[in-house]
Amino acid sequence: MTHSPKQQVNNAIYSQLGQRWYDADDDPIALLRAESRLRNPWIRDELSRRFGRACMVLDVGCGAGFLSNDLGDHLVTGIDASEPSLAIARQHDRSGRVRYDLGDATRLPYADASFDAVCAMDFLEHVEQPAEVIAEIGRVLKPDGVFFFHTFNRNWLAWLIVIKGVEWLVRNTPRDLHVLRLFLTPDEVSTMCQRHGLDVVSLIGMRPCIDGAFVRLITTGRIVPAFRFTFTRSTRLAYCGIATKPNRPRWPY
Repeated sequence: MTHSPKQQVNNAIYSQLGQRWYDADDDPIALLRAESRLRNPWIRDELSRRFGRACMVLDVGCGAGFLSNDLGDHLVTGIDASEPSLAIARQHDRSGRVRYDLGDATRLPYADASFDAVCAMDFLEHVEQPAEVIAEIGRVLKPDGVFFFHTFNRNWLAWLIVIKGVEWLVRNTPRDLHVLRLFLTPDEVSTMCQRHGLDVVSLIGMRPCIDGAFVRLITTGRIVPAFRFTFTRSTRLAYCGIATKPNRPRWPY
């Protein structure tokens, strides 16, 4: 009996985007830009509320720097496996302060307890070993540090909207932009975090706003700058979360 190979997510596309990372409206990368317009202020506000000072921040799977380049008040390091993406990120770093490193998220090249905060936006669903990534994130976080994440839930509705809806509606969507088997339920992420010394303390859903910009996407296949996402109570499609690293030993029970 033969077994068909697992469907693989197409991560190679990010190295081919060039300036389209920041310019294209006929590509699903514009959805990532729209997501960042909602998430970035949320992360900035949380960092300010929790620390009240400039923080050491690591952006794992930073891509072309949508988040890293927006955290200019902090000491930011972005790491990604795509050198072409990092080159675009450096070009768009208006502060000139972000450090960009080429590397593997399952083997982060940083010392234990190096960062106040670690972010993984739209990243956990692109790797085969998300638990290994979370283990490394837990290792490099300082005690009382914070882990911010965003990913997609694994269910039929997410398949229909996040995968097939994007394929049907957005121009130039490549094959296997996302693969359902790599999506993660909130319980799975919480369990991975718990096993590696992190406590998930907050979860909030995300969805696109149904407005004129959404209608324009349906009719033209383009994502205009007015296209927006909003937070929602439901985590059935996509969700953001916060996990903390307690400043205390974990005792076996």
